[in-house]
Amino acid sequence: MARIIGISGSLRRESFNTSLLRAAASSVPAGSSIEIASIREIPLYDGDVETTQGIPPPVQALKDLIASGDGLLIVTPEYNNSMPGVLKNAIDWLSRPPADSARVFRGRPVAVTGATPGLGLTRLAQAALLPVLRTLGTSPWFEGRLEVASASKVFDKDGRIVDDAIRARLEAFVKGFVEFVENLKVSRR
Repeated sequence: MARIIGISGSLRRESFNTSLLRAAASSVPAGSSIEIASIREIPLYDGDVETTQGIPPPVQALKDLIASGDGLLIVTPEYNNSMPGVLKNAIDWLSRPPADSARVFRGRPVAVTGATPGLGLTRLAQAALLPVLRTLGTSPWFEGRLEVASASKVFDKDGRIVDDAIRARLEAFVKGFVEFVENLKVSRR
C-alpha cells in the first residue's frame, strides 16, 4: 500500500496536467492512493523572507505532506523547452532550509509525467527536472514513461480522459510507479 503525493506544475485551473494528475489519482491500484496537492499558494522564493519570516505556511504544509507520503508524482507542462518557473520555484522553497531538505526529498521515489496541447510532448521539461531531482537525492523512477501530446484531443471539456489508449498507458504508468514505491519501502525495512 503506497501513499503518493501528486503535484501539477501548472497553475491554470483548466490545466491538462492537473487533469492528468486527477486521472492518475483515480486510476491508482486498490489499497494505494495519490493525494493531490497544490503549489498555487507558494510565494516566489526570497531568501530575505526566509531569513526574516521563516518558511511560509503553504510551503511548510506541502513539505510536511510530501514528507509524510511514500512517493511523489510530478505532472508538468513544458514551457520554453523546460519546466515551468512556478514548479522550480516550489521545489526551491521545498528544499529550504537545507537541513530539512533530506526529510522532504532524500531517497523519496519520484515519477514525472506531463501533457501538452502540442505535438512536442514534455520530454525537455522532464529532462530539466532530472538534475534537480538528482541534486535533492530523490529516487527517480525511470521504468515508465508517459507523455501526452495533443491533449485537447485526449481530455474532454471536463478534464476526463476520452482516449482509451492514453487511459491504458496511464493505468500502466501509475501501477508501475506504485510497485516501485512499494518495492523501495520493502527494501528499506
